[in-house]
Amino acid sequence: MKIKSATFIKSAVDPRSYPRNPVPEIAFVGRSNVGKSTLMNRLMNRQGLAKVSATPGKTQTINFFLINESFRFVDLPGYGFANVPVKIKARWKEMIESYLSGRETLSGVLLLVDIRRKPLKEDLQMKQWLESYGIPCLIIATKSDKLKTGEKFRSLSDLKNAYSPAEIFLFSGLTGEGKDEIWSQIGRLLGAG
Repeated sequence: MKIKSATFIKSAVDPRSYPRNPVPEIAFVGRSNVGKSTLMNRLMNRQGLAKVSATPGKTQTINFFLINESFRFVDLPGYGFANVPVKIKARWKEMIESYLSGRETLSGVLLLVDIRRKPLKEDLQMKQWLESYGIPCLIIATKSDKLKTGEKFRSLSDLKNAYSPAEIFLFSGLTGEGKDEIWSQIGRLLGAG
């Protein structure tokens, strides 16, 4: 997809402050520090538009980005090991679930998992949760450049077994591996939505 424009629109913490114009949305969800912002920046061809941090839990709001004036990317707070108080984690969980279960313009979700990690309980639960709401989901295995070829394909095989029957797409923020294929899948979600 050719990106003509990509703009940060706003941050929100509840449905009253979401953007109101009804364009399709693709949400990005995953554990803290899995690479959501890196993937979004690569897809938008905009370095630093979505804030990247080495500190897990940096994204604490729902962030909306308008792409080509026709659809939005939505960056949801990470879940998992972020070093934040339990009370804030509970608020993030509520924020994420409220958005995912109630957003009529949501066309699909990209669930990001780290290819270097065994399938994690929280990621498997998120996939099941999305399925229970009938929300189309793509699974993106990030950080594929961090493993040697043999390790990468062994990890990919483990992930495919854990998330079956879902297809899994590789992505590297360093090399851009998988970017075109992911765009193709996003196009399919937007067309279906």
